[in-house]
Parts: sequence; structure tokens; C-alpha cells
Amino acid sequence: MSDIKNRFAPVPTLRTGQAHPHPEPIGGAQYSAVELMPGYRVVVLDQRKLPSVERYEFLVRVEEVADAIRDMLVRGAPAIGVCAAYGMVAAAAAEKGNAAAFVSAMKAADALLRATRPTAVNLAWALDRMKRVTDEARSLDYIARTKRVAAEARSLHKAEVAACRAIGALGAPFVPEGATILTHCNAGALATGGYGTALGIVRAAHEAGKKVRVLACETRPYLQGARLTAWELSKDQIPVEVITDSMAAHFMSKKAVDLVVVGADRIARNGDAANKIGTYGLACIAAAHEVPFYVAAPWSTVDLGCANGDAIPIEERSERELSHFALPDGGSVQIVPDGVRVRNPSFDVTPHALITAIVTERGVVQPVSEGELAKLATQ
Repeated sequence: MSDIKNRFAPVPTLRTGQAHPHPEPIGGAQYSAVELMPGYRVVVLDQRKLPSVERYEFLVRVEEVADAIRDMLVRGAPAIGVCAAYGMVAAAAAEKGNAAAFVSAMKAADALLRATRPTAVNLAWALDRMKRVTDEARSLDYIARTKRVAAEARSLHKAEVAACRAIGALGAPFVPEGATILTHCNAGALATGGYGTALGIVRAAHEAGKKVRVLACETRPYLQGARLTAWELSKDQIPVEVITDSMAAHFMSKKAVDLVVVGADRIARNGDAANKIGTYGLACIAAAHEVPFYVAAPWSTVDLGCANGDAIPIEERSERELSHFALPDGGSVQIVPDGVRVRNPSFDVTPHALITAIVTERGVVQPVSEGELAKLATQ
């Protein structure tokens, strides 16, 4: 991985209660995964440093945005898509040449960003949308075309937040009063444009007055559940407890879990869903204990060109993420003996037969099947 820490200029650390760096943040007043600042800088909350430090990094070049996605300063399929759209804005702002130079720069930026994270289909979806607007803007002068690209990226971001809120509204009725909800990884505001998908359902149920609590699987090896989901819910004062990934079966066997809600990085045409590694195991355990298992994701996560889960590319990440344990000061401790190899697929695929329902902003897919998903495709 690139040494992203040494290439980005330091900015003041932001702690709970301080002002958001953006004057009008789309993602939320308290914090955002990513925003486009005035002057076309991209600002991302470095999620690798949470929960001990809230630190925003300001990115100017598209190469920096690509590194931020690849090195997981920003992560979560919808947030990756939003960040990539803003990366295209950074590329447009940097190219002041004629139409031919602009087209060439935007093609290069698209290719660079598209290669950063292969599993999250929202990345390609966002870049395809940005390509359409950059093709339209090629004949404009520098100021007009940059404004046009920036406006499209902000519009995409707003649409993602609206989708999350719609998912929350549609999913909240599945949450019983007093429910304990188990979730995996982080599918909240940090993983999306704002509000969240899986956590959007939790938030909507909480806002409706239901007394809910969350069991957050820690989510090895990057600990997004322990570090990020617990951080988000504690900010919203929603009761949350962290458990190890291997404790889920125990709690389901004790009738301590009422439903499972997770996000997704890609949903195939037949309803198979790729999510953070470990999700498939949770679905199997949930089925064994007759616990409902829901997937929450925006329609941009649905890939109708992908026939089933076998066709979803699974990202293999660095061995070091598993062989070393990261420390808050930026260092690490080796936990695997020298010479021992590790395998680190970042995602697994849950077959559609194990999913109770998929909740999108377009509607609820239940039962989960190719035919039911197709009904939402024309909306």
C-alpha cells in the first residue's frame, strides 16, 4: 500500500462537538465520510484512525483520492462511489487545457479510480454517471465545465443520502419493539453518503420511538464493527455492545438476537449479495436459528449484469492487514509468525436463499429472487 500518511498535509484534529469542516455538509452535521469543499478540495474522515481520533484529510489531486479509497481512509460501497465522483471533480479542476486535454485527463482519472476496489459495484456506477456528464461538459470552458462536474457529483451524493433515508423508512417496520439487532461491519453514515443502510434501518426504528439495541460484530481483520459501528451508534445514543465475530452463534442460540441487518457491496441479478467477509457465516447461523436476515443497500449496489454470486469479483487485500495488528499511534504489532502466509479475502457472498429480504430505496425484495429484483429495475 502507498504511504498515504506522509503525503497528505496535516490538518487539525476534530473531536466530538466541534464544527464540521464543510460549511454545508451533505453527509451530516456531526461528521461525514467524504465531502466536496469549496475550491474543489475533497475532504475525507480518516476512518482508519477512529474511534480514538477524528481527523479529516484534504485532498487536491485525483491520485490522492484514489489512494484514499484503496488504503481505506474511506470505505463502504456507497461512500466509495461518492468519493470517486468527487475524485473526478478533482481531476476536472486540475485540467485547465482545451477540450481534448480535458477528455484525456478525465479518461485517465476514470481508469485510476475504477481500479481501486473491485468488489464495490457502486464505484463503477458512480464513475459511469460522472462519465456521462463529463462527456456533456467537454465543450464548455474550464470554469463552466468544472462547475458542471462538481454539481453532478454533489447531486449524486444527495441522492445517496436520500436513498439511505428511504431504506430506513422501508426497513424500520421489520424491526420489532424492543428488538436486539445484530450487524456486521459498518453500513452506517461512514459507509454511505450519510445516514446509512443497515444502520439507516436501526436509526429509523430508533427515531420512530422503538427501544432497540445493537450487537455489533467486531468484524475482523479491520474491526469496522468495533471501531466504526459502535462509534456511530454511541454518538446517536443508541444502545450498542460489541461482540467478537465468533460469538454470534452463541447469542443466537440463547435467543438474544431478534434479527440480523447488514449492508452489501454488490448484489447479483439473482439476489446473491457480497458483503464484508464473515457475513455468509452469519447468514448460515441465522438460518439455523430461524433468525430473520436482512440486507439493506441502495439500488446502485444492484448489478443486473452480474448473474449470480459466483460472478462477483472478490477483492484480496494485503496479508499485512491480518498478520499485523494496527496501533492507534500508527504503528503495528505482528501477530502471525514469520514465514506463515495468510489469506485475506475482503468479502464473501451470501446466497439469496439465506436472505429474508433485501431493502432498497425502490422497495423491498421479498422473497429474494431474480424475478422480484427485476420488478424494481424499471422504477
